[in-house]
Amino acid sequence: MTKERLFGVTVACLLCTGCSRAPSISIIGSFFPVWMVCLVASVILAFAVRFLLLRYRLESDMGPVALFYPSVVALFTCLLWLVFFR
Repeated sequence: MTKERLFGVTVACLLCTGCSRAPSISIIGSFFPVWMVCLVASVILAFAVRFLLLRYRLESDMGPVALFYPSVVALFTCLLWLVFFR
């Protein structure tokens, strides 16, 4: 085998390693990717965080809310995925 062909086979094998079956959940007979379920749950949790911050008048201490709430959603999404599906 030539070096170029060996390199091509190696690259093809490395690219195909990520092609495994994606984890999914059946919701009312329809399969959804797990990350989508985690994202929806994290948006709901972010609304709960906002409600608590408004209730205790702490939202003004959070800094720029345009950065805070998307960060909270990303944090909750990753945590939910790690806790329940990894």
